[in-house]
Amino acid sequence: MATLRHSFIAGVGHYVPSRVVKNVELEPMMNTSDAWIQERTGIQERRWFEEGKDTTANMGANAARKALEMAGVEANEVQMIVFATLSPDYFFPGSGVLMQRELGMTNNCPALDVRNQCSGFIYALSVADQFIRTGMYDTVLVVGSEIHSSGLDKSPEGRGVSVIFGDGAGAVLLRPSTSDEHAILSTHLHAQGEHAEELIVKEPGSNRDNRADYVVANKQDLYPYMNGQNVFKHAVVRFPQVIKEALDQNGYQPSDIDMLIPHQANLRITQYVQQKMGLGDDKVFSNIQRYGNTTAASVPIALSEAVQEGKIKPGDLVCLAAFGSGFTWASALLKF
Repeated sequence: MATLRHSFIAGVGHYVPSRVVKNVELEPMMNTSDAWIQERTGIQERRWFEEGKDTTANMGANAARKALEMAGVEANEVQMIVFATLSPDYFFPGSGVLMQRELGMTNNCPALDVRNQCSGFIYALSVADQFIRTGMYDTVLVVGSEIHSSGLDKSPEGRGVSVIFGDGAGAVLLRPSTSDEHAILSTHLHAQGEHAEELIVKEPGSNRDNRADYVVANKQDLYPYMNGQNVFKHAVVRFPQVIKEALDQNGYQPSDIDMLIPHQANLRITQYVQQKMGLGDDKVFSNIQRYGNTTAASVPIALSEAVQEGKIKPGDLVCLAAFGSGFTWASALLKF
């Protein structure tokens, strides 16, 4: 019987828009305060895209170029793209093919788009990992990219959600591994659809006889809705569960983790999970203070920054974990 091979992360990269939006800038438009935002979320600032300069696809391409450069791989050597986003440039086609064009790729490789919101990058990573494990592809580009700022209710009514989200992109390049000491060990994916409406952007939905007329009459449904208390309640349960699932499958304890990269949803959630897992400050990476919640982009941005800052080194045991809309949650355990 053939033995499945591992994949490993050969390159990482990230891109964030140049426009920095500090909490004080939101105070007059949302009738809020820097202190209120930091107390609730831990966020001090975030990045917002610039129209005419940033798109979901080209931000992904900017992050991807850095991952390709680190791996020493040319764009046309990529055999598959897996692109995670909840904010595509078009309703269709997906942003994966648009990024393929941005990168100047001419090899006609497949481009798959993944819609799993905050868990999207780890879902996408798992899909890419399976293609390499089975031998179908040797070089897969995985990207998470989001533009939230153009779809937020920036009035006082929307502040509970709108202060949280930011824009950005992150990418990794996967290649086949020759060693268990440099590999994605396992990925773990879950969903619980009964909570689908607890964190949702409802429109423009396709289940309307005339969706355009409906949206005109129901503009509020274009903005995100979140039952914050319920999301928090489930997140602090699912995060430790899915991290432990990954550790148990591979025979590790929480104390073995060199770095935990959680989805940057809320600093209070991260701190709760850190305490629950018994991890020191040097074992958990947080950058939500600077970028807010960038959903599918948050894990790869944080991973890229941690590598860039020397906080993750070759051979380190790294755990990625996420929880979000759906509800969906996921983890990946890897030797970097």
